[in-house]
Amino acid sequence: MQTLIWNTLTEQEKQTYLARPAQVIGESVKAAVDEIKTNVLTNGDKALFEFGEKFDKVKLDSLVISKARIEQAESRISPELKKAIQNAKANIETFHKAQQNQEVDIETQPGVRCQVVTRPINAVGLYIPGGSAPLFSTVLMLAVPAKIAGCKKIVLCSPPPIADEILYTANLCGVETIYAVGGAQAIIAMANGTETVQKVDKIFGPGNAFVTEAKRQVVQSGTAIDMPAGPSEVLVIADGSADPAFVASDLLSQAEHGADSQVILVTPSEALAKAVDAELEKQVAVLPRGETARKALSHSRTFIAENLQQAVEISNQYAPEHLIVQTENARALLADLDNAGSIFLGAYSPESMGDYASGTNHVLPTYGYTKTCSSLGLADFSKRMTVQELTLVGFNALASSVMAMAEAEQLDAHKQAVAIRLAKLDT
Repeated sequence: MQTLIWNTLTEQEKQTYLARPAQVIGESVKAAVDEIKTNVLTNGDKALFEFGEKFDKVKLDSLVISKARIEQAESRISPELKKAIQNAKANIETFHKAQQNQEVDIETQPGVRCQVVTRPINAVGLYIPGGSAPLFSTVLMLAVPAKIAGCKKIVLCSPPPIADEILYTANLCGVETIYAVGGAQAIIAMANGTETVQKVDKIFGPGNAFVTEAKRQVVQSGTAIDMPAGPSEVLVIADGSADPAFVASDLLSQAEHGADSQVILVTPSEALAKAVDAELEKQVAVLPRGETARKALSHSRTFIAENLQQAVEISNQYAPEHLIVQTENARALLADLDNAGSIFLGAYSPESMGDYASGTNHVLPTYGYTKTCSSLGLADFSKRMTVQELTLVGFNALASSVMAMAEAEQLDAHKQAVAIRLAKLDT
């Protein structure tokens, strides 16, 4: 990793070196998604069967996964993995149940009652990528809060053939319907509906450039999505007390996601930076996805900070998806950390714990969006409504204020809605 001393950089250089690799949705990707969209909207299920054969090399008899197929999948999962998934599910449930909304019900002044009530999103669609690494952990991260929130309909799409682990986990989490549909066509189908695929109100889940472009497009036609998506990233703040092997392993756990991933080390210790570089070389050499990790490391950085306070400032400026703090007293820095998707404090809190089983959600904003967006939580599967109810006493007390404000804004009908009621009371 390229090592830079922060205080020797100009403001322009700091911005340049903190920049992510450019995300370019090529015209070819957009054109391909446009074509897929047109086909799905025109031909429905027929298009989905054709795309399954074309892209996934699978000729399907049905888009819906049968109960028998799910039961067969469960029988092929090892007891050890089942126990691990169940353990993770229990922790994720515990953490997300604790996020259940406290309903607000107050009198703002005598006779004026205001409330906030929460309702689940009616129908949600979960997208789970397939490929060489089926993300069954993401099923937990999406389906568990959806069930806790009380979403009335939960459907899941994944490219065929769907991995046994995904089917088992989805069934364990109570997902009602699983479709063997992948890629951009799955997003378009869930956003608009077909003869088989149910239309949903909001779509959750990661994917490749085609899936990301499809999610961008469906937002424009009225279907909500979870959050803006980009390549994985991690920033590690470490001091001289950190174990270089631990730091290197945390950097590589994100670098192996993809060549466009980015990892950042910020430390006041040049000695640690050199030791981490040596560890990176040693560890990447034995990784099955080592070549991918090397490409990610090629546009990653180590920044030498003046002290930990400056390290925190650099992290807040970068606003990472994952932030790992390996310092002598990691929790002492928490109050000053403002921008991160998920924070991992201490030497024994690797990012892998949050990815799988600690209980927090691993669906996180990337690309600097943590300055304004939050990690996925129970609130994302719900919506809030405000309620007001005024008694006669409350109405009379507030009437003059509302009429004065409406008149000042020249909204006569607003004023009239109050004045008519007052006149009725005087008769």
